Amino acid sequence: MASETSQTLDRGLRVLRVLAESPEGLTITELSTRLQVNRTVVYRLISTLEQHGLVRRDARSRLFVGLGVLHLASAVQPLLRDLAMPVLRSLAESIGSTAHLTVADGDEALALAVVEPTWTDFHVAYRVGARHPLSQGAAGKAIGLLDGTDPAYAVTSGELQAGARGLAAPVRGVEGLRASVGVVTLEDTIDEAVVAPRVIAAAQEVADRLR
Repeated sequence: MASETSQTLDRGLRVLRVLAESPEGLTITELSTRLQVNRTVVYRLISTLEQHGLVRRDARSRLFVGLGVLHLASAVQPLLRDLAMPVLRSLAESIGSTAHLTVADGDEALALAVVEPTWTDFHVAYRVGARHPLSQGAAGKAIGLLDGTDPAYAVTSGELQAGARGLAAPVRGVEGLRASVGVVTLEDTIDEAVVAPRVIAAAQEVADRLR
């Protein structure tokens, strides 16, 4: 037996997805065309979503995702951390480098979870909540790789910290999530041939845990 679904809820979620993919905003008519749904139906959906702060209008009556979505998203972050931490811990201990899960937050990369190795004399410190442009650092550049298929990982040297080298791989196949798993270490202590496959495997394991 096919599972029962709510058409109204489905349409409301589609509204949010289309608006999230339209940073320039959409009019009711444009949104109706994208969804292939009658304008009257779209208007009712928008009115309901506005009441919950999930959709907002600007002065030109263009529609955008509302700030209420941020409150929902913030509740997901602890779940992401909890699921990723065992993977990051294993990666950090096996390589002897600081491991991290980084997510896209607008045009910035946000370090959501960090694990430092316990047995090394020296390692690069990296703190939860650290931010940097997506265009800089291995973590941000790896997230950019989600828009293509190659290469499988990103490597940078000295872009965020002098004397530090980063290697990160995108977390692929998790709908709605733009993230990467990576390591940061002293510039002359990373063996790319050894580290890259482990980072890629860790990113895949995180993706598997989130699906």
